[in-house]
Amino acid sequence: MNMTKQAKFGVGQLVHHRLFDYRGVIVDVDPEFRLSDEWYQQMTQSRPPKDQPWYRILVEDTEHQTYVAEKNLEEDDTGEPVTHNQLGSYFSEFKDGRYQWRFLMN
Repeated sequence: MNMTKQAKFGVGQLVHHRLFDYRGVIVDVDPEFRLSDEWYQQMTQSRPPKDQPWYRILVEDTEHQTYVAEKNLEEDDTGEPVTHNQLGSYFSEFKDGRYQWRFLMN
């Protein structure tokens, strides 16, 4: 039986990284870790659990994305939009403290 935890955050939501103190916006959610073991060994200093949700995030004031375990994130309650050159590829607008997905899903 799969005991994967329900994701706490969703696409378009603003988050804050607890360890590295940056803001960002979620562009994808995986129910559990989906990258390689090599990536995990190289990139995750705190060794967060692989069997819980992970998020792809556009990092504010940078040009890159990152992949972060849910345990390292908290809700960003500033209500302020982030600056990132790829926002328009994912979202159509910023409304009520959240980015609106550019494409309708069916």
